Amino acid sequence: MLRKILFSGIGIICLFVNAKAQDSAQVESPKPTITGSVDFYYRYNFANASSGATNNLTSFTNSHNSFELGMASIRADHSFGKASATIDLGFGRRAEEFSYNDGVSNSKNGFFSLAAIKQAYLSYAISDKFKLTAGKWGTHVGYELVDAYLNRNYSMGYMFSYGPFFHTGIKADISLGGKTALMVGIANPTDYSTTMASAKFAIAQLSTATSSGNFKAYLNYQGGRYAASSTLNQFDLVLIGTISDKFNIGYNGTVQSRNIVEESNSWWGSALYLNFDPSTKCGITLRGEYIDDKKDVLGFDCSIFQTTISGNIKIGKLGIIPELRLESGSENIFEKHDGTFTKSTASFILAGVYSF
Repeated sequence: MLRKILFSGIGIICLFVNAKAQDSAQVESPKPTITGSVDFYYRYNFANASSGATNNLTSFTNSHNSFELGMASIRADHSFGKASATIDLGFGRRAEEFSYNDGVSNSKNGFFSLAAIKQAYLSYAISDKFKLTAGKWGTHVGYELVDAYLNRNYSMGYMFSYGPFFHTGIKADISLGGKTALMVGIANPTDYSTTMASAKFAIAQLSTATSSGNFKAYLNYQGGRYAASSTLNQFDLVLIGTISDKFNIGYNGTVQSRNIVEESNSWWGSALYLNFDPSTKCGITLRGEYIDDKKDVLGFDCSIFQTTISGNIKIGKLGIIPELRLESGSENIFEKHDGTFTKSTASFILAGVYSF
């Protein structure tokens, strides 16, 4: 009798487990979303300095009269239930310069594989209004982005180049109702995937938009101690206005202050982006940017104004960007062909970008 009861109980348990297994099998994990991009460019600086100087003072286009690979990227996004993960890998000079503290050289951290990780983070939505994210992600500060296909100008602005690139830490995204949201977090010092320093940075963003989405505003912050007696604070504003389906305006303003051994200095910048698309296959962007580094925080010891006009020709997933960039400093900071210096320079770029 006991034996029959035992076997009956085991049978019931097996049926229950099998039923649960069948139920679980019906809830299959969705496949990850795979995207990627590649970009290629040629840059010519009209000074054609005999010393080999490129007269490039911003990120990712430090070359002259050379065909260059920018970056090849592959990204996977996956979500299941309330959890999600992103892996975003980049290869090439653009990716290496983006993760400039990572890799194997005397000035880097020695972890070769970290240089290829643009972003890698985990997220969990505790509710529809509160989400936690931990890992490494591209910065919230500024208007421009690391991926070439996400920008209308191919060359980068000064505010992007001398602001943060990425953060490694933990952050919370909080919905405040309607189109308004708050992000707060704590991270390693700016642009460090790994660090032995106990100092951490605070990061934050307050974003809002009109109900139509035609106007968006982002107030950004990063700040903290990055050395024994040195602190950094940066406030940044991004405004985006859609005037029509063919014309929109972007604005970015930033100010960064650094306190080094009780001596405080700062630099600031302001940029306007005018984007016009007469058709879905053709567009043009005019960027005007002013950077003030008269206190020599960034090493320029002057102010710089740059104007960049970029065409955007779309052939399916392929984008062609012809670009002319004019730069003028308040001091002689650009090298001429004969080795002397001048206040202004001009460059031409022809770039190709493809995303899928």
